[in-house]
Amino acid sequence: MIFRLAAVAALALAGLSGLNGTARAQEFVYRGGSAGGPTIEQYLEQVGPSGQEIPHGSLKIDGIRVNCGTRPTVLNPNFDSWGGAFPGFLILNTTKIAGLSTQVKLYIYSHECGHQFIGASETKADLFAIRRGVKWGWLDAQGMEQICTFISQLKGDAVHPPGPQRCETMRTYYRQLVNGTQNAKSDRGVFTLGPSN
Repeated sequence: MIFRLAAVAALALAGLSGLNGTARAQEFVYRGGSAGGPTIEQYLEQVGPSGQEIPHGSLKIDGIRVNCGTRPTVLNPNFDSWGGAFPGFLILNTTKIAGLSTQVKLYIYSHECGHQFIGASETKADLFAIRRGVKWGWLDAQGMEQICTFISQLKGDAVHPPGPQRCETMRTYYRQLVNGTQNAKSDRGVFTLGPSN
């Protein structure tokens, strides 16, 4: 979930003043804005009592323990998408992901984690998630199709390719990984989630 910032002050202020500005500020941070984004404490204060910080290493998704290095996760049932990321922490919308399959939930988490390591590129974050799923053993062919069904519904925007295009890119990469034509640990040759509507 990444945007370009037109005015540093406007988005930084919007990011700290209300939930609608939060995603934009987050996206600005990864597009090279001068503001570093909120701290997790600032974000939790903004979110209020509905937000919950889960320390790194403590989060389980459908019984599967996940981590993104040493970064904690904020569970925010009011976040404007399925997941997001500010430098240093991830966000999951527990309401939006509730009805999704386990592999799609793990994809969302891993996609947002990918932004922590590779930055703004939505395609690279997608492929980070697919590589992680294959490497960690939670992604199989059925899960890949569930991810494609989920992502193909998204129209795309200025920074997110259309869902069907994202699906094909991820599906091709998945096949390369399982057929042994790509090293699952390598970032070489690799090209947040999109809006929820």
